[in-house]
Amino acid sequence: MKKLLLSSIAFVFLLSSCGSKTKGELVGAQGKKWYPEKPYGMELIPRGAFIMGKSEEDQAKILNAPTKTVTVRSFYMDDTEITNSEYRQFVEWVKDSVTRTKLAILADELGLGPDDGGIGEYAFKDADTTRLSAYDKYMLNNYSGLGETGYEGRALNKRVELIWDVSKYPDEYYTEIMVDSMYISEEESYNGQRHIDVSKLKYKYTWMDIEAAARAKKGSRKDFIKQEELNIYPDTTVWIKDFSYSYNEPMHNDYFWHDAYSDYPVVGVSWKQAQAFCNWRTKFKNDDQKSRGKQFVNRFRLPTEAEWEYAARGGIEGGTYPWGGPYVISDTGCFMANFKPQRGDYAADQALYTVEAKAYEPNDYNLYNMAGNVSEWTNSSYDPNSYEYVSTMNPNAESTQNARKVIRGGSWKDVAYFLQVSTRDYEYQDSARSYIGFRTVQDYMGEEDSTN
Repeated sequence: MKKLLLSSIAFVFLLSSCGSKTKGELVGAQGKKWYPEKPYGMELIPRGAFIMGKSEEDQAKILNAPTKTVTVRSFYMDDTEITNSEYRQFVEWVKDSVTRTKLAILADELGLGPDDGGIGEYAFKDADTTRLSAYDKYMLNNYSGLGETGYEGRALNKRVELIWDVSKYPDEYYTEIMVDSMYISEEESYNGQRHIDVSKLKYKYTWMDIEAAARAKKGSRKDFIKQEELNIYPDTTVWIKDFSYSYNEPMHNDYFWHDAYSDYPVVGVSWKQAQAFCNWRTKFKNDDQKSRGKQFVNRFRLPTEAEWEYAARGGIEGGTYPWGGPYVISDTGCFMANFKPQRGDYAADQALYTVEAKAYEPNDYNLYNMAGNVSEWTNSSYDPNSYEYVSTMNPNAESTQNARKVIRGGSWKDVAYFLQVSTRDYEYQDSARSYIGFRTVQDYMGEEDSTN
């Protein structure tokens, strides 16, 4: 019997050796094959070096640092500023998630599940124990009830559509959540209209301060994980607050939500809200990647100041504007961007406020409105002397202690000086303006081989 057992073991070993794909060679751990895709709505900015900063006199006396030759790695950048329509997709996702969470919590408190109908259909997915995997059962039994609310980590049931038509609410509990939790009160409504209470639209996420963790001499991983929760609805009142003694109510009332402005750049978004959008866009894409069994993509983020300037130049060395030359009027007599060309005459360039995100001609990297329309948030903190100490490779003066964040490109309300690719400006990270928007970037990780 012992001899038979040894023979069996030897036979199995022989089979495993003969079936080895490596043949005993060092071939590396075999992971999933990476099939990179060009991100939707983005353009590839090839790596390269350029002279960052102003080579001419600092006429505005804003203390720009001396010029510096730097190199940036390849990256993708949105070909336009993030539009109202694109940001509304973020808002709608948050509204959907907040509503489903409130419905699921009430269903849980009432002890209702999918079989009970009504609000029970919106119960957490783990309410239907017949569908739980071994992993889900373990997590429910061992980690449920932990956290601030006791509902962290419990998955929402997104198979059932939300009902927004008041005449079709399924039961009184569903009605309670919608009427009392999601909409503004009767006292705050007027003209018979009750809108969603946008103060409830909060997005919560975590991120890791890699820079601090890498330089820390001690501390555990959890010490560098930061948690953010903020209201993500744009501040539409910026159209009133940014201008004294000026009638801009139509922009306040219609600009963000009306379909007439869907393709216009979103404004009234702070730096922190722009960061939250980047986090959501990454999650939204990777949730889809996961559902299709594909590898995660790297994160979307705001561009560094150096990346923004490099992309704005469009490969033109020493150009004053994204289109190159020192003039803002073309040889046909047309303005090349949306800005304030003359004192008090905002409409001389055929635009009063913002214009569509794909208005005017793109630069040589096929990026639209890198000058004018709206100024754009970058990831970098503003320091007038930063060019003197930042690295020459992928420079970025990022500091969580510095609330002043660099904005670039100038806007519809600015004079031509602020449209120049090398002009620096800043705004505080918690501020929102009617003339500041943003676009996102993603690090380049290769392209799919089109020859195969």
